Amino acid sequence: MNDRPVGIDIDSSRERIRLDDVQEMLSKAYWCRGITENEIKKGMDNSALVVGAYLPEGRQIGFLRVISDKVRFAYLLDVIVHDEHRGRGMGRRMVRFAISHPELKDVYQWVLITKDAHGVYEKLGFQALQDTWKWMSKWKARPERKEYDG
Repeated sequence: MNDRPVGIDIDSSRERIRLDDVQEMLSKAYWCRGITENEIKKGMDNSALVVGAYLPEGRQIGFLRVISDKVRFAYLLDVIVHDEHRGRGMGRRMVRFAISHPELKDVYQWVLITKDAHGVYEKLGFQALQDTWKWMSKWKARPERKEYDG
């Protein structure tokens, strides 16, 4: 499969992120339905890296962000591609961009959470956790979004 759609630009410029486009995509995703632009902005402000994918006319069709200490650990999240552009390798291309980014190239432990895209991430070298007993998590109740959490 061609992993380089013609005319698509991927970069990590925060100034270029179009919050309205990102909110349109993320608010429909199972993991953050109803997310607001303010929540997206706060998440971006507290992320080590944000990545966008853009059509030649400037419309944003992809997004992801990374939380990291930039040394040992990176958490890849909010990976999303607009419905009209899925299945063309855009998500893989954005993840490769993030993993090889100069600020994150030395990170040796990458994690993510997915309900339905294991095959996509396996092609990028991710594996299901082998020692799940080592990991712990805590969920904080969010009554305003209880139908979407977990």
